[in-house]
Amino acid sequence: MRYVSTRGEAPAVDFEEALLAGLAPDGGLYLPEEWPRFSTSDLDALKGLAYPELACKLMAPFLGETIAAESFARLTDDAYAGFDHRAVAPLRQIGAGEWILELYHGPTLSFKDVALQPLARLFDHFLGERDERLTILGATSGDTGSAAIEACRGRANLELFILHPKGRISEVQRRQMTTVQAENIHNVALEGTFDDCQALVKALFADAAFRAEMRLGAVNSINWARNMAQAVYYFASALALGAREIVFAVPSGNFGDVFAGHVARMMGLPISRLIVATNRNDILARFIASGTYRRSTVEPTISPAMDIQVASNFERLLFELQDRDGAAVAALMEGFGVNSELTLEPERMAPVRALYGAARVDDERTLATIAAIERETGSLIDPHTATGVAALRMAGLDRAIPRVALATAHPAKFPDAVERATGRRPALPDRLADLEEREERVTVLPNDPDDLKRHMREERRARPKERVA
Repeated sequence: MRYVSTRGEAPAVDFEEALLAGLAPDGGLYLPEEWPRFSTSDLDALKGLAYPELACKLMAPFLGETIAAESFARLTDDAYAGFDHRAVAPLRQIGAGEWILELYHGPTLSFKDVALQPLARLFDHFLGERDERLTILGATSGDTGSAAIEACRGRANLELFILHPKGRISEVQRRQMTTVQAENIHNVALEGTFDDCQALVKALFADAAFRAEMRLGAVNSINWARNMAQAVYYFASALALGAREIVFAVPSGNFGDVFAGHVARMMGLPISRLIVATNRNDILARFIASGTYRRSTVEPTISPAMDIQVASNFERLLFELQDRDGAAVAALMEGFGVNSELTLEPERMAPVRALYGAARVDDERTLATIAAIERETGSLIDPHTATGVAALRMAGLDRAIPRVALATAHPAKFPDAVERATGRRPALPDRLADLEEREERVTVLPNDPDDLKRHMREERRARPKERVA
C-alpha cells in the first residue's frame, strides 16, 4: 500500500513514512492510493471478532509489509487492554432503531483514545527499529491533547508538545493534560482560538528547516493513521447490529471522525447516510447545504471541542470530490487561504449530498437533547454527543434503518453543561476522582510562531542515546 498527497506534488510513500511524517512535504494530507474492499461475505466473516482482532483485520491492508502481522496483533491487543469495557466501543439503545456508540471507555474518556492508543505504539515500534526520536506537535480543542498525552507519556522515542486555546476548553479537559508530569510532555496554552492553534501547527510543519531540525511528527487527525484506526468502530457497530444498511450521526469539528466513516464506506461498509452534526460553528453544515466553504468567526459554545471554523480533514474529502486531482485541490486550498472561501460546482456536490446530511445544533437544542435522553433512558450524555443525537432526530430518517449517534466523550468531561440540562452532576471515574487536586504544569504563549519555536527548542530535552528504545 502506497500513500499519495492531496496536493499532488509529493512522492508516494509507504505506511511507515506516512505515519512518521504526518503531513506531506507539499503541505497536503496523505491518503491511500487505493481503497481496500471488503465484500458482503468478507464482512460476514468478521462478525463476532473481539475488537482488537477486528481492528487487525481491517487495518492490515493499509499497513502493507511495514510491520509483521504478529507484531501488529500484539500491539493492537496492548492498545485496547486498558479500556474499561471489553467491547471497547459498545452500543447502547436510546430509542426505536436508535443507538449510541460509546467511544469514551478509554483512559481519557474520549473517542480520541481509540485511535491514539494504537498510534503511539506504532510510532514507538517504527522509531525503535530506526533508533530515532520524533517530536510530536499537535493542537487540541480539548480531547486530542489528553488522549495523545496519555498514549505518549514516558515513551523514550517521543517528545510531545500540545497546544490548546487558553480558556476555551473545559476544566476537566485542561487538567487531564496539564496534570501529567512526564518529562516528555509539554503543554502550551495559546492566547487564541483552536483555529489559531491549528494554524500554528501547520505553519511549523510548513517550515522545512524547523521541521527537519525538530524531526516533527503529528498526532492530529491530519495523520492518516487516525482515520484508519477510527474507521474500525464504524464496522464494529454495523456488524454488531447485523446491518445491511446503516446511518451514522457524527459530532464534527475537524471532520476527521466523520471522514473515518467515509473511509469505512469506501472499504465496503453499507453506510447509507453520514450526518454531520455541528454547533454554532457550522462551516461544514453550510458547505453541505450550499457548496460554499466559508470561514467565519469562532464562537464559544457548550460543546467546545467542535468550536472550529477550519476543518483540517476537509481537504481529504476535497481530494475525493476532485477525482484525486492534487493540483486542483492545491489551487482550491490556496484560494481559501487568501479569501477564506471556496466553492464547488454543483456536479462536484452531487456525491456529497448523496451521502452526507448535516444539521446545526445550537446550545439550547443541545441542552434540551441532554435532558430528553436523561428523561427517556435515565442515562447522561455529554454536549457533543447530544449534537449528534439531535442531528439524527432532526433528519427524519427511515425508522427501519439502524441509526447510530457517536458518543464522543464521557459526560463527566463536561459536568457543568450536563448539570445545567438535567440537575445531575456526572462524576468522574474513581481513577480520576482526585483530578482537581493534582498539580498543573503549562506554559502560556502568544499566538506567534517564533515564540512557539523558541519554546520548543528550549524545552526539548536531550536524552542519552542509550535510553532510546
